[in-house]
Amino acid sequence: MKFADLGLSDELLHAVEAAGYSEPTPIQAQAIPQIHMMKDLIAIAQTGTGKTASFVLPMIDVLAHGRRRALMPRSLILEPTRELAVQVAENFEKYGKNHDLKMALLIGGVQMGDQVKALNDGVDVLIATPGRLMDLFERGKILLTGCDLLVIDEADRMLDMGFIPDIETICSKLPVNRQTLLFSATMPPPIKKLADKFLTNPKYIEVARPASANTNIAQHKVFVQTRRKREVLRELLRTDNVNTAIIFANRKTTVRELAKSLKRHGFAAGEIHGDMDQPARLAELDLFKGGQINILVASDVAARGLDIKGVSHVFNFDTPWHPDDYVHRIGRTGRAGATGRAFTFVTKEDAEAIANVEKLTGMEIPVHAVTLAEEAPREEKPRREARAPREERSQREDRAPREDRSQREERAPREAAAPRGERAGRKAQDERDARNRIARDHEHERKPSRRRDHHYDSEPDVGWNGPIPEFLSVSLG
Repeated sequence: MKFADLGLSDELLHAVEAAGYSEPTPIQAQAIPQIHMMKDLIAIAQTGTGKTASFVLPMIDVLAHGRRRALMPRSLILEPTRELAVQVAENFEKYGKNHDLKMALLIGGVQMGDQVKALNDGVDVLIATPGRLMDLFERGKILLTGCDLLVIDEADRMLDMGFIPDIETICSKLPVNRQTLLFSATMPPPIKKLADKFLTNPKYIEVARPASANTNIAQHKVFVQTRRKREVLRELLRTDNVNTAIIFANRKTTVRELAKSLKRHGFAAGEIHGDMDQPARLAELDLFKGGQINILVASDVAARGLDIKGVSHVFNFDTPWHPDDYVHRIGRTGRAGATGRAFTFVTKEDAEAIANVEKLTGMEIPVHAVTLAEEAPREEKPRREARAPREERSQREDRAPREDRSQREERAPREAAAPRGERAGRKAQDERDARNRIARDHEHERKPSRRRDHHYDSEPDVGWNGPIPEFLSVSLG
């Protein structure tokens, strides 16, 4: 089957041929005709099968006729991550170059002003992450009443990231009579419930068993001790004919530390994780795509947003906590019919996690043994020879200053220290003496005011022993 058999417009066929494609993938062959007929769709397809183009191509033809209005996008595509939103935008630019369609990208980590300006000018296609879309909607910067086509991409990843409540809110703001397309690699019960609620008599397409892994990827698990993970990783990077590789870790701190370790050992490595702002993440991706670095250490935030051709290896430095993440991680290699290799490091603590992965994929992952070349020379301990200075340290104990310090402990004042009870008694006595002194001083200050005149003291005692007031000595004659 050729793309021309799917009913695409001539302008779109020219763009597809210019991109180097002539035959559609199974998901594209089944989904494009259904979207052209304006039917709701549920498509279950593993990553790397071309499902992005399966909705981008028919959307371009559907939106070719119509008029755009300010603040009212004609179609909406919801993506779980910024990287995946950027990837879809690149697809629209590549395939829609022969059409007069305007597109806007609403993602976090970038200035909101340019996004609002694009909405004011009117857009045909709005590609957004739920968080930024809800933010602009609550600010009154966007209206969804004119959106006739909704695409929910990577629905299971939306569930993992907690976006389902936001998606339900967004769906409630859209027109009831709309076309809704739901794409997912797996179909957990909450996603089925969402589809039953917001899709009308959808067409169900399944090009591969849900959560199955790509058969073009050779999968291996490597049993390893936690402390030897980095050594095993370096050995595989050196010996397994690695051209380009993506290494996934469960924690952002592990991503940063592992990237620094690889750089110290001479590998051209970069990193991408959720704590990086959008320009920094895009810069790292450009270096990886351009070949300046051939190893990218990533967290799961990038597991479904990276569509890079020619990735030969994927390493799960940590066994993923969620089995679904395993399928999407290894799906970064073996894309578009190419082959790839995937290695998953398994420690004793990962026994349950790897069992869940094998249960989900329906296969037992073969074990790959790694012999470290660094194990043999471990008996040589050159650093032990440098222990001679310790003898000099032992000689320092006989130095005179040490003896002087020990003699300080025999000083008399320390031995003559009075018991705590006696010190308390002395303190009380000192306080009493101080009070007596203060009382005497006050008494001494009061004595001059009570001093008697010598003239009155010489008189006989007539009953009044105090000073005679002056007004009594004044005569009236």
